Amino acid sequence: MKFKLVSNFKPAGDQPEAIEKLVQGIKAGYKFQTLLGVTGSGKTFTIANVIEHVQKPTLVISHNKSLAAQLYSEFKSFFPYNAVEYFISYYDYYQPEAYVPESDLYIEKDASINEEIERLRLKATSSLLTRRDVIIVASVSCIYNIGSPDEVKELVVFLKKGVEKGREALMNQLVSIQYKRNDIQFTQGTFRVRGDIVDIFPADEKNGIRVEFFDDYIEKIYIFDPLTGNIIKQIDEVIIFPAKHFITTKPRIEEAVKNIKIELEKRVAEFEKQGKLLEAQRLLQRTLFDCEMLLELGYCPGIENYSMHLSGRKPGQRPFCLIDYFPKDFLMVIDESHVTIPQIQGMYEGDHSRKLTLVEYGFRLPSALENRPLRFEEFESLINQAICVSATPAEWEIEKSKGRIIEQIVRPTGIVDPKVTVKPAKNQIDDLINEIQKRIENNERVLVTTLTKKMAEDLSQYLNEIGIKVRYIHSEIDAIQRVEILRDLRLGEFDVLVGINLLREGLDLPEVALVAILDADREGFLRSERSLIQTAGRAARNVRSEVILYADEITESMKRALAEMERRRNKQLEYNRIHNIIPRSIVKTKEEILKATSVADRLREERKEEINFDEIERLYREMADAVSLMEFERAAELRDKIKEIKKKMEMKERRHVRNKGNLYQS
Repeated sequence: MKFKLVSNFKPAGDQPEAIEKLVQGIKAGYKFQTLLGVTGSGKTFTIANVIEHVQKPTLVISHNKSLAAQLYSEFKSFFPYNAVEYFISYYDYYQPEAYVPESDLYIEKDASINEEIERLRLKATSSLLTRRDVIIVASVSCIYNIGSPDEVKELVVFLKKGVEKGREALMNQLVSIQYKRNDIQFTQGTFRVRGDIVDIFPADEKNGIRVEFFDDYIEKIYIFDPLTGNIIKQIDEVIIFPAKHFITTKPRIEEAVKNIKIELEKRVAEFEKQGKLLEAQRLLQRTLFDCEMLLELGYCPGIENYSMHLSGRKPGQRPFCLIDYFPKDFLMVIDESHVTIPQIQGMYEGDHSRKLTLVEYGFRLPSALENRPLRFEEFESLINQAICVSATPAEWEIEKSKGRIIEQIVRPTGIVDPKVTVKPAKNQIDDLINEIQKRIENNERVLVTTLTKKMAEDLSQYLNEIGIKVRYIHSEIDAIQRVEILRDLRLGEFDVLVGINLLREGLDLPEVALVAILDADREGFLRSERSLIQTAGRAARNVRSEVILYADEITESMKRALAEMERRRNKQLEYNRIHNIIPRSIVKTKEEILKATSVADRLREERKEEINFDEIERLYREMADAVSLMEFERAAELRDKIKEIKKKMEMKERRHVRNKGNLYQS
């Protein structure tokens, strides 16, 4: 099936020219192009039009889960008849395996997997292996090891009506691709048997497959609703994909175990030669136990650490990742590339340094280092053709694009870049309060950015004390809470949002009429040309918007940012004059705002059903921060604290049930 774009809008403003140039560039074989698109210019719509024109399977990479979810929603609405899939990390929280030599502390891997995201990941790869009209919206999770697409193809179960295939043979095949038989609880990745009927719940689908046998022949195949049991439709054939990305055959496991033992023997000999007898014994014991489990069960905890042997790779050979599932002629779109590219560049080193300690102290074989994200040069080598999308492209994109920088400055809505005013920093708080009061009177919202967490906290507290409804957004707030805070701002639950570096890329906030940047003359990452332009862009969806830079001097970064914003502003004004356009703010109803954040509501409800304690959520966030800072000892303490609280909750629940029973008896 071909990509078919569905929209009530036609390309306007700079969009038609940008679409034409990008399409021409792809057809001419250019490897890199950059779409320099300002906030509110419809970059996603432009990319959607490009995809429809070039008809290539497309990977869209975003630098965080919130923006990935937003892009996924937009592309699904643009391409309702095509496969738009979502591929992000499936961990709700993740504590990696680690060792802290200073305190001789070993921390086991601990993780909570989100089953719905796991299903979406499996659906993404199965779509890529069965059709071409596929758009995958992914986070940087797409550069991590997920196993070989060729092995997945080899192991798929193909069922066709009228074909000879015994019931027992089908059951054995399903078990070999990690499906589990469960005749009582029918969930994704399981199958059940009732007489001559085998019901399969594919790991990547929401509906079940019913296979009816007559003797050793498949008589009928149905798609049915697993909840009600109602038949949806009868089909002639179906493909069942493996229930996991990491999967292999028994002969491959046996071969892998042989190679693991050869590596083990060499490594143990090295340790013994160095007099490291504890490390040698530790490695021998752990690895032999894992080998035994692999041979008996086809699986062991930490199986990913043996992925080099299981996939038949050589040392140094890159692992398979999502990109390997795409055909060779695919298109890559790197959203907010000035942030996403540095993120991809840093993934390998952080992963490598943690695992190196485990290898040095005998917790893992050296081959465990091969279970890793791609190195940046490996990522680059997999790019067929790429479009980098950013309002402020960095040096990497500019250099790679070799002059193919396509501007999209004009907004179809006619909204002009906000007017920028520079005011003295001396009395910035008093002036800010005065500006906030003006916006509150007009029922408008305000964003304020500070340089430090302490400044943001103090300012929020002060504004709250003088009666201004204010919230503070910071790094400890998870993605779901962040969406809720932004929604409440848009709905008018409060008027001012204070933050540090969290009010930049990708926020769609048409209700914001003022962005105030405190201490704008402090040169550095948070007040660079790129950061100033990005932050100012948050006010670019409202005709009454304004940006105030509080500064006692004009820095070089400010000069460049002001000049670029003025250039963009003048171009839009000229376009509006020629086309007689009167700018109008983007207005969204309460229902539209609520719909845009419904995913967060659903996830929040699921989380409340599981654990209704803010304390545990806070501890999870602290644990994630500790892991990112490689403070594994602190992370382990927090993990143990969470387990202790959960245990107390379970005991409390059991007492509640018991007391309730005693009450009924009395």
